[in-house]
Amino acid sequence: MEDQATNLGVFRAAETVAHYAGLKHLTSAERLLFETHLKPGFAILDLGVGGGRTTPYLSGLASDYIGVDYSEEMIRACRIKYPTLRFEVADAADLSLFANEFFDAVVFSFNGMDSLMPDEKRQQCIRECFRVLKRGGTFIFSCHNPRSLVVGWHWDWDRLRNMANEVGGGRRFMVVPVLAAFSIAKFGLAVPRAVVQSIPRALRRIKTRTFWRGEGYLFDSSHGGLWAHCSVPKRIIAELNKFQFKLLRLLPEDHPRAGKAWRTRWYYYAFSKT
Repeated sequence: MEDQATNLGVFRAAETVAHYAGLKHLTSAERLLFETHLKPGFAILDLGVGGGRTTPYLSGLASDYIGVDYSEEMIRACRIKYPTLRFEVADAADLSLFANEFFDAVVFSFNGMDSLMPDEKRQQCIRECFRVLKRGGTFIFSCHNPRSLVVGWHWDWDRLRNMANEVGGGRRFMVVPVLAAFSIAKFGLAVPRAVVQSIPRALRRIKTRTFWRGEGYLFDSSHGGLWAHCSVPKRIIAELNKFQFKLLRLLPEDHPRAGKAWRTRWYYYAFSKT
């Protein structure tokens, strides 16, 4: 309970809210899963909506869009940014606001489910998602990989291209050299950062039971410190199968690169309600 309160405190902090409210991009893996498994006219529940990063895409697709977060401050930021859309303060493990089989899809992005603890609460969240989904409905989420040892080496190419496109004003003769300059700069920063961050990370993780077992909780230094549930894909798939979800797609967060257990920080999952 103390760790759970610590996590909520982090997501209610002004600097954390400002950080998430400023994010606009989708990752390559998210975009592929959304384009493949979400259809126009769906009723979509956006769990752990944070500052509304996924709201423009999902609300533009949905016939009925609702964003939910357990941080009142995050929801306040969303209501200011998107005053015509519906946002609710609710715990992901208690979706009693919503009727059975109401949604065509539930999205829980940015590893939001990993912040739920203890295990019983995360499992109750899965039960609730199953309950509010229609038969054949889609559940898309992501979870941390406990065996990720290397960090800081890769970056989101789509985000880099979008930045280059903005700077270059959409003109190809400008975008290409700007993208090349951004890539060189990013590479120059990524290599030393990867070395500095990866060595202590690897030393910390390989000493934990979570690393060897493939499931458990690890401390994440993000935003001042969070406890996060981590699990390898095999265990996630087995857990969701118990709740009558069937795997549709599994992608590494560094998609389109091939996922490597020692490198991939988290995985994206798409399941269907059977």
